[in-house]
Amino acid sequence: MIRVSAQVRATIQRTTVPILIMVSAGIIMLGKADQMVLDSVRTTATDAFAPALDLVSRPVAAVGNMVDRGRAVIELYQENRRLQQDNETLLQWQQTALKLAADNKQLRSLVKAVPEPAVAYVTARVIANSGGAYVRTVMVNAGSDASLARGQAAISGEGLVGRLTEVGARAARVLLITDLNSRVPVVVESTRTNAVLAGDNSERPRLAYLGGSEEIKIGDRVITSGEGGVFPPGLAVGVVAALDPGGPRVEPYADLSQLGYVMVVNYGLASGLPEPVQVARSSRRGKAANADAAPR
Repeated sequence: MIRVSAQVRATIQRTTVPILIMVSAGIIMLGKADQMVLDSVRTTATDAFAPALDLVSRPVAAVGNMVDRGRAVIELYQENRRLQQDNETLLQWQQTALKLAADNKQLRSLVKAVPEPAVAYVTARVIANSGGAYVRTVMVNAGSDASLARGQAAISGEGLVGRLTEVGARAARVLLITDLNSRVPVVVESTRTNAVLAGDNSERPRLAYLGGSEEIKIGDRVITSGEGGVFPPGLAVGVVAALDPGGPRVEPYADLSQLGYVMVVNYGLASGLPEPVQVARSSRRGKAANADAAPR
């Protein structure tokens, strides 16, 4: 029996390779002869093995889902631990803020400080951008109907954007701090140097009327000074980005080219602005009548 088994094994080994070569050659010839028949055979074989492949793939997919769920549970646990730590830190800061608020209130009562008035604000959407090389303004969809007035400050989440120059019933125009007509009293926070932020229709307005410019460095923070009574002190404006001979250039915090919404803040200072000069209607009519009566 052992001898027969060895002979059978040797026969199988000798005939396996030729048989496989013949089968391969037959498949190739069949594919060359009739592609439709080969596609049909391939489709039939695929349909026959599909249930088995699906049955085998289900445990693999189940294991993969279990691994994903386990990973999600671990991530949730880590996120929960982090949130707990953040919550404890915030509670500590809350206690510190409450204590500072109480101390501030007590000190204000001792020195009889005048409390700052509460500010009102209106969030408006930018509906038009004038753009161009000479005019830097945007239009917002809020006006006097929403208690907006000329001279009110327009800010974004990053810093000062500009001020209102024209206010209608349902729309208003904001003069950006980069416009040629914009002048904002500012102070360099590190040196307490006063200056005027002057727009020149470029992306970076310059600091004009600056004293002690040699002390200013790139990266210094620029805020409003409150001089002139138009803007309150302390509004973030930008940082010194370049030290040009004509005056340091300031990079605004707000991205003025990508404004979507602005917050118009009423600090109660706009009433101090002079009213725009208006030509009387009667005088205009008189000028028109004189022009018509003039000899031609």
